[in-house]
Amino acid sequence: MELSCGLYSLAMIYVTLPDDRPRRLPFYLAMEEYLASMPGLEGSVMFMWQVDPTVICGRNQDVEKEVNLAYCRENSIDVVRRKSGGGCVFADRSNIMFSMVTPSADVCTTFSAYTGMIAGMLRAIGLDATDNSRNDILIGDRKVSGNAFYHLPGRSIVHGTMLYDIDPRHMGRAITPSRAKLESKGVKSVNSRLTTVREHSSITLPEFMAHARAWLCGNAEYRLTPDDVAAIEVLEQAYYRPGWLLRPLRHRSAAVTFSRHVEGVGEIRPDITLAPDGSIECINLTGDFFLLSDLDTSLLHHLKGVLPTRGAMSAALAGVDASQTIAGLSTGRFIEILTENLKQPLYE
Repeated sequence: MELSCGLYSLAMIYVTLPDDRPRRLPFYLAMEEYLASMPGLEGSVMFMWQVDPTVICGRNQDVEKEVNLAYCRENSIDVVRRKSGGGCVFADRSNIMFSMVTPSADVCTTFSAYTGMIAGMLRAIGLDATDNSRNDILIGDRKVSGNAFYHLPGRSIVHGTMLYDIDPRHMGRAITPSRAKLESKGVKSVNSRLTTVREHSSITLPEFMAHARAWLCGNAEYRLTPDDVAAIEVLEQAYYRPGWLLRPLRHRSAAVTFSRHVEGVGEIRPDITLAPDGSIECINLTGDFFLLSDLDTSLLHHLKGVLPTRGAMSAALAGVDASQTIAGLSTGRFIEILTENLKQPLYE
């Protein structure tokens, strides 16, 4: 299938593996990276995959605050950190993961085209599916798919869940989102805002996967070789490095820590450490927002040594567009978030 989205078109090719043996989730994240770096593979490609019970955390999330690690250990649920932003998701054999790699530097346009395409695929089997303003695909007013993206040189990667069915026991207990995030959705629990394909359709899981592949890619296929698989397995090891999953985002305690949900952006949790003179020593941001470029080099370094006041921050960020680093976040709103909880006699 070819989907036009203004700046370019998505001519989808389905990528298959030379075998069907079960693999852990990091293999498929590494497979995305490998496809993004293949010089001979042109156009947009996609693949679907399934894993045993796994929680996948966003790049900027504090895993210990978002995941019930003890429950995951007790129930043999794998926990993995991906390189894209967004929030935690739960995956198992009752749902499907989608990955798309496309040659585009415009991450936001690519993401919008992808979610619209997936919603169209669901409507093709009679479901009332829409893509919202951020990263979810809905059936009615409940979420059936959550998605995330990130950019590599010359390629964009979009990936997400598709809830064919659900294990409410594990999903409700393995992931522990903040109260602010749940309240922003108007719900009391993770499960209460979710729905599944199976709830709305009699289509079987194999039939649904066949429909998705045919609707999105037609007959186009690219088969990887055993040598490709070996190269992917090398990349996969980076996800198992000590410190990647529970990597310390800062090695010191922050003086000010709070959380805000920003409509159209996501949850942002600033950890701000002040120097003895009252200036900003460092800022760390965690949350489920989407990064478009490196957070430290493109945004946060401008604020080091700056007094935590609206005026001083505005001057330091003059000419800087925060929305080019964090999708949907204006520079003015970013400054408001940083200053609204700083109890300093420095407000202007």
